[in-house]
Amino acid sequence: MERLDEFEQLRSAMARVFAPGAVETFLRLLRRKGVPIRDFDRVLREKLLEQADRGLTQSGKTARQLYDAVTVSDQSQIREFYLTTLEAVELPLREKFNKLYRYY
Repeated sequence: MERLDEFEQLRSAMARVFAPGAVETFLRLLRRKGVPIRDFDRVLREKLLEQADRGLTQSGKTARQLYDAVTVSDQSQIREFYLTTLEAVELPLREKFNKLYRYY
């Protein structure tokens, strides 16, 4: 990992967004914007992580800037962390926001 600071900032922001007390706010934001949860590129493009995490906003960098700053292999790890974390959301919330979780 060459750009450890950027990697950790983005990974930490995602962990905060998906934390049990915060994830419903993020899911509501995705629903309001019509963004499927697995569309990571769109989440970055529409700055949804920044909207859901004050710490990331205060860092002065966007999630896209942090993502673009790391190596391709680190980008893969970040994407994998995002996709794994969204699947770990508690079942009642996943059922409540089931349209976000659909594959189509």
